[in-house]
Amino acid sequence: MNTTSHSARPTAPSAASAAPRLDAVGLVVSDMAASLAFYRLLGLDVPADADTAPHAEATLPSGLRVLWDTKETVRSYDPSWSRPTGGERLGLAFVCDGPAAVDATYERLTAAGYRGHLEPWDAVWGQRYAVVLDPDGCAVSLFASAA
Repeated sequence: MNTTSHSARPTAPSAASAAPRLDAVGLVVSDMAASLAFYRLLGLDVPADADTAPHAEATLPSGLRVLWDTKETVRSYDPSWSRPTGGERLGLAFVCDGPAAVDATYERLTAAGYRGHLEPWDAVWGQRYAVVLDPDGCAVSLFASAA
């Protein structure tokens, strides 16, 4: 009889081995220039010469990095890669300076031709919230405290 428990809680890393920390979020893009134009308009500092590169990066003020790779780049090391289907696999959320900034950012992005998914509204959880889709259909949430 096997008495091994499969419901045991994972143990925390010891002091000698720190837990991994989230350093970057990677996006696979169909059109590097189109994707970077969207994120530049959102306020990310991406070098202009990255538009034709197979890989690009931007570091956010928090230190978190956003990475962009073309589909061809990903397939160069993972030939079996294919775009996920059946709904969102990843969503990015950007905090804005306040409710008016959520509205202004949403308006700036949609006026530039990007597809709004959810117009700004006052969410029941106390935030001003909106969602815009990047050129590859990734949901980009914009939010700020409603107070």
